[in-house]
Amino acid sequence: MHDSPLQIDAADWNALLALQSHPTPFMRHEYLAALHRSGSAVPETGWTPRFLTLRDRAGQLQAACPLYVKSHSRGEYVFDWSWADAHHRHGYAYYPKGVVAVPFTPAPGSRLLARNDAARQALIRTLLDTCRTSGLSSLHLLFGSKEDLDACAEAGLMPRHTVQFHWDNRRPRPYADFDDFLAALNQDKRKKIRQERRKVREAGVTLRPLLGREIQASDWDFFYHCYERTYLEHGNPPYLSRAFFSDIAREQAQHWLLFLAERQGRPIASSLIALGTDAGDRVAWGRYWGALERVDCLHFEACYYAPLEWCIAHGYQRFEGGAQGEHKLARALLPVRTTSAHWLAQPDFADAVQRFLYRESEGLASYVEELDRHSPLRQTD
Repeated sequence: MHDSPLQIDAADWNALLALQSHPTPFMRHEYLAALHRSGSAVPETGWTPRFLTLRDRAGQLQAACPLYVKSHSRGEYVFDWSWADAHHRHGYAYYPKGVVAVPFTPAPGSRLLARNDAARQALIRTLLDTCRTSGLSSLHLLFGSKEDLDACAEAGLMPRHTVQFHWDNRRPRPYADFDDFLAALNQDKRKKIRQERRKVREAGVTLRPLLGREIQASDWDFFYHCYERTYLEHGNPPYLSRAFFSDIAREQAQHWLLFLAERQGRPIASSLIALGTDAGDRVAWGRYWGALERVDCLHFEACYYAPLEWCIAHGYQRFEGGAQGEHKLARALLPVRTTSAHWLAQPDFADAVQRFLYRESEGLASYVEELDRHSPLRQTD
């Protein structure tokens, strides 16, 4: 057990990650280390690292995962406030709890890094033993891969499903350009997107993409100003510090695409996109957005249309829009089920949560069916 990702060899961790089915850039050692070094995910912010590594007798890394002991439920995007409230109302402490996740990052991917299924099973057993001996109320693996979730199910953890909205550039073939993409939509959605893009152009705003090392320190400063303002406008300080973005710009430059929205040569808004590979696909993840001036429909242009146009031009197969947001459906990001896994120490609460999850799953299935009925894609014979 490690109380900092910095205690784990980066090459060992990344080599193990590369063997997984869904090795997103957010699980790379550089990303997790940046969260720690920058003070973004540390005990002072309620994220106490307890990273686990399992090695064989020869010292080779066989399995590993990021475990955080949490004193709250913020920054997870799988909401368990009602579970915490039920514990407290019955005289039980819900916090601290254990979370296997990438802090502040609701992007599905591999969480239990392992060389094989046996090592993955050993890792989940070790996680549960750690929770029991540490007196944690629960364990939550968030946005896991199929292999993670299968191991969790075998160990008795309960699945919980949520919905995200993802764009697919493979159905039935890759789009040739943005107009080709629009042609796949029904007339109403096609017209709406064109109107929204036109409003941004008529406001004199253009979008300029910057990739990797093209993003200068001054661009990162402007982006952070936008990012911070968005959080403060909602009454909360930002989760991530400026130092975090300096760290990933230095260590993971190739994974970042920044769109600057400019008017009369002056930046007024920005959106940050992560890039990487997942399950053999080239994938872009919508991450953060902020604006210093209000322009009608600029959010849609900066966060969806310009990134999708870039993805088409550069051969990316998927764009994941992140947590929640039914408005994404009208922009041709379609509903996709994501899954987490949960264990509760108190048997009575575990039984109650199991019943709740069954009802929630039924409601989610109906919700997805309703979303599918409102698909923006043009119906074909």
